[in-house]
Amino acid sequence: MSEATRILQAAGRDDPKAAEELLPLVYEELRRLAASKMSLQPADHTLQPTALVHEAYLKLLGDGNHSWQDRRHFFAAAAEAMRHILVDRARRKAAARHGGGLQRLDLDNVVIATEATDENILLMSEGLEKLAAHDASAAELVKLRFFAGLTFAEASEALGLSERTAKRTWAYARAWLFKEIQRQ
Repeated sequence: MSEATRILQAAGRDDPKAAEELLPLVYEELRRLAASKMSLQPADHTLQPTALVHEAYLKLLGDGNHSWQDRRHFFAAAAEAMRHILVDRARRKAAARHGGGLQRLDLDNVVIATEATDENILLMSEGLEKLAAHDASAAELVKLRFFAGLTFAEASEALGLSERTAKRTWAYARAWLFKEIQRQ
């Protein structure tokens, strides 16, 4: 049994001294493994191989559930820990890039501060006429919401619909009108 295997098995038994002995023994190999993983990252990444090694090492020993059979098994677990760290990091960056900390805003309940120009009103009216020929109840709902300013509850009551049906119809009518107005 090699020294590394003995220490790995002792670390698996939660021997605190083994964890201290393990890092110096495997550090250089972990550093090479991290450098290899980091070479596949985009040029603008900020995580250094040393930081990746330390984070992976803490992840490996931190959960308290480690029973490595041998050196190969340990390095496979280390590679997997590094992969998870890099994937989590990429997800955080992607989330930040795609509106990470922003709050979702329900546009149905927002009053939009735009001028209702004559041109916009004419386009909407022409679109509504075409929608009425296609789906009269959807056109009526748009008239109540857009021109009369009724809420979903008020418009659905006026049309004898459930509020949920009114919301679905509203979504459909908005998409239909958007497409129609774009054609004009």
